[in-house]
Amino acid sequence: MSISQWFIFFIIVQVIHGLGTWKLYQKAGRKPWEAFVPVYNSIVLMKIINRPTWWTILLFIPIINLIMFPVVWVETLRSFGKNSTADTWLGIFTFGFYIYYVNYTQDVKHIADRSLVAKTKTGDTISSLLFAVVVATLVHTYVMQPYTIPSPSLEKSLLVGDFLFVSKFHYGARTPMTTVAAPMVHDTIPFIHTKSYLYDDNNPNSWKNKLQLPYFRFPGFETIKNNDIVVFNWPRDTLFHMYKPADRRYSKPIDKKTNYVKRCVGIAGDSLQIKNGDIFINGKLLILPERAKPQFGFNIQMKEPVSEEFMNDHQLTDFLRVIKIQKNYWDNNEAQKFFKEANYNLRELGRDSTSVFITGNVDEELAKKMNLSYSDVFFQTNMTQQKANEVKQDSRVVSVSRYFKQGAEDGIYPDPQDGVVSKTSNWNSDNFGPIYIPKAGATVKLDLKSLPLYKIIITEYEGNELKVVGNDIFINGKKATTYTFKQNYYWMMGDNRNNSLDARYFGYTPENHIVGKPVFIWMSWDSNAKGFFNKIRWERLFTTVSGEGQPQSYFKYFIGLLALYFVGEYFWKKKKANNV
Repeated sequence: MSISQWFIFFIIVQVIHGLGTWKLYQKAGRKPWEAFVPVYNSIVLMKIINRPTWWTILLFIPIINLIMFPVVWVETLRSFGKNSTADTWLGIFTFGFYIYYVNYTQDVKHIADRSLVAKTKTGDTISSLLFAVVVATLVHTYVMQPYTIPSPSLEKSLLVGDFLFVSKFHYGARTPMTTVAAPMVHDTIPFIHTKSYLYDDNNPNSWKNKLQLPYFRFPGFETIKNNDIVVFNWPRDTLFHMYKPADRRYSKPIDKKTNYVKRCVGIAGDSLQIKNGDIFINGKLLILPERAKPQFGFNIQMKEPVSEEFMNDHQLTDFLRVIKIQKNYWDNNEAQKFFKEANYNLRELGRDSTSVFITGNVDEELAKKMNLSYSDVFFQTNMTQQKANEVKQDSRVVSVSRYFKQGAEDGIYPDPQDGVVSKTSNWNSDNFGPIYIPKAGATVKLDLKSLPLYKIIITEYEGNELKVVGNDIFINGKKATTYTFKQNYYWMMGDNRNNSLDARYFGYTPENHIVGKPVFIWMSWDSNAKGFFNKIRWERLFTTVSGEGQPQSYFKYFIGLLALYFVGEYFWKKKKANNV
């Protein structure tokens, strides 16, 4: 809904509240009109139910208010003597409308000095749990959110199994756009694997989707800079939920799209180009910070068959075996024509006296036709340049060379759309661009050459209607030769360059998709290690994500402070006992 529609909805809610409670306000010694005045009526109600005034704020915070409304309904009923279990459930399951019945039909008296202490252990437990959920949801939404690294796209900078704290306030906390959702979970409720929010994926015009709030972000004390690691909502999310693979494109609210973490290599206003795997920003090579550990693709040729011992010696886990094919068949013109037409994207890595070593898309048809086998002496792997230099010194190795993709790559951004043919068809993940990263308020020339780059922005991210008629472009029914952007955009990439689904494939990330900044690794778990204590990466505990120099663990300082706390508490209790 728009801001004006939300305002009208807000006024309607206030009227509904006033009509259902004005007599109760009067019985509590207040004026009936006080039940109808927005915000003020909530402040007065807190006095009537003998609760702190600051509870009023919680009633207007999305998600938190879903917890607070039932609490206030029950508290209102109990303030007028409706204390039974039936009254409690009626208040909750009628969404507060049971108060109408009490307001108009029951002769009740206001209990001004009622006890706020729960009468049963169950009631006390429920009250404590509700308070804990409210506090945790506030922290989770506006201050700090826990996050787990699920994929190797930032290896070796961030590892699979790193548990992070993500700051919401560095870039400014974003208020929830989805107003009806379960607290402290993302798009899916764990274990039952169902959506955690109210939204109609199949009908964008559904009343459920109209409950979405407009985008709003509180001021932050930092802006996103080049090389920042950022958590964001995946703009091209097609997943139904986090635990089920996509079978079609689903429409999801922005704040419920899957969370991703990448390095922001390009910010709004930058020009970006990738040349042979190196990133250039505004014509200059992007220098990564010292603690970044980018990985690239390398071809390795061995003097002897590849062994598990060799892989373990160099800790190589992300590798691809290379296919061996007879030289006379590979060099045959008819075979080359077959490869090209079948779109296998086969690529030669090296030769010996009888064979050619290749990589590419291989299926059963190709394997059968070519009688393929895997090479014993060739393989590809992703590793840092430092690791490549180390491997090159191994006496078992003939050569180590960095490899680059050549020619067009399927799925690279932007895909041709609606018959608009992009002239970027020779781009791939190693050679890409140049492109402009849009900045709010900036205007670009719009024609059939540039349209594929910005079409998703114009239509999906900024909500315009776009149509192409011949060589003419129409936006919202008007012919357009330029376009002015409404918000900033960013270019997110993984450090593990050949194993990262990033901006090279899904394009720009809008500012309203930014979640926060990872600041702290509190736990790191290696699921492949043997033994419980070996699974914990002790050197990564309590390390910062950003900063100068190599990461340093503050875990020992944490343990020291914890020990001081317990020792101090012991002596304080002992001293207190002696003074009694």
